[in-house]
Amino acid sequence: MSMPPSFGTRLKRLRRLREMKQAHLAEMAGVDQTTVSRWERGILIPDPARAAELLRLVGVEGTPALDRALARLVRQSTASVHLVCDRTHRLLAASPGREREWRVSAAELLGVGLRRFATLEIEAAETHLRDLGWHDGAVDSLMLWPGDGRNGPLPIMPVMMLWERLPLADGGTARLCSDFPDLPIRPGLHQPPLELLHA
Repeated sequence: MSMPPSFGTRLKRLRRLREMKQAHLAEMAGVDQTTVSRWERGILIPDPARAAELLRLVGVEGTPALDRALARLVRQSTASVHLVCDRTHRLLAASPGREREWRVSAAELLGVGLRRFATLEIEAAETHLRDLGWHDGAVDSLMLWPGDGRNGPLPIMPVMMLWERLPLADGGTARLCSDFPDLPIRPGLHQPPLELLHA
């Protein structure tokens, strides 16, 4: 069984959320810092047992502190991103760029389920997530074109979007939704380009 190509990005994201240096993770894992760097960039892919151990070392289980850090990073992001509960789709945090697109303050939408604002393309993507292993953790990042929802009650830009699953302290998962306006439009769900995941 091979690891999904997004393992390195996931490892890097979780390590950074814990404010852990690569050298510290390397020391805990019994490798050098260069190996950690190669894992994060996807140059080296650890076997599944090693990958599970690495995720345990960076605290893949969600904690309240990680939840707060993630929400803070989203709120401070210069990109157009938002964070929702993966099960209920209620808004957990949004960046200023996303608020400008929506033309409403995220504070007004916190805790509100956003699925009712979904485009037909987003609804179609949602129906395929289970088949792709999204809810089982087999896939933790997907690219999609959400359609053109600029004229909807909560505007959705017609640009490529990355969905990423992240663990929460309550045992659930969050979905980080990030826009990538420079990528060419490809309808449907796709694995993210490797260069995007390892940026």
